[in-house]
Amino acid sequence: MSIDKDNLPLHVAITMDGNGRWAQEKKLPRTSGHDQGVKVAKKIVKAASDLGIKHLTLYIFSTENWKRAEQEVGFLMNLIHNHLVQELDFYRENKIKLHHIGDIDRLPPLIKNDILTAIEDTKAFNGMTVNLAINYGGRDEIIRGIKKIINNNIQADKIDEKLISNFMDMPDSPDVDLLIRTGGEKRLSNYLLWHIPYAEQIYRDTLWPDYTEEDFYKDVEDFQKRNRRFGSEKASKPNSK
Repeated sequence: MSIDKDNLPLHVAITMDGNGRWAQEKKLPRTSGHDQGVKVAKKIVKAASDLGIKHLTLYIFSTENWKRAEQEVGFLMNLIHNHLVQELDFYRENKIKLHHIGDIDRLPPLIKNDILTAIEDTKAFNGMTVNLAINYGGRDEIIRGIKKIINNNIQADKIDEKLISNFMDMPDSPDVDLLIRTGGEKRLSNYLLWHIPYAEQIYRDTLWPDYTEEDFYKDVEDFQKRNRRFGSEKASKPNSK
């Protein structure tokens, strides 16, 4: 591993795609893929934390995922519940702060309570921040942000990028530097539309349950080889929070 610790992405976001196809290839129920996917997510969170990444956002359940079969949605909700309840010690041990992005009010009451409990329990930690995108959609986030601005009676001439960012779901995280998607698809899928204006993007054919810590390190190394200009002629670095 030849990662430059002085040139890490401040904020990494991952679309963890391919759980269902992984299970189908192994002639297992789709739920087995999701179960394995959670285990992989925990390993990548630990790898990112150990590496020194400050912000990590994981696409867990989108606003469109409610269209899936009722049995699969129920399994996913139960998986989220079990993880938040059973893995709190993991986040405590690694001083990881949890944050939620998405429409929390439209989640089942049990899941909403699990999320709020985990956020409260980890709010004082100063390690990596993990943003859990649950019932999240990029357009939905922007709409909710606009409504907040209107409800706060903010005048039009006061609105700029910084103000809008403060009304989005993760005001304490900088823009995404590195966006990783597994599973072979090359699209955003309504993910973090406000937050990725200059994100370096890496798309892998690897299905998420097969994604490893070594794959993650390689993606960070790939990021460090990119020439990031942010619209200018010379390479530069983004502002950090």
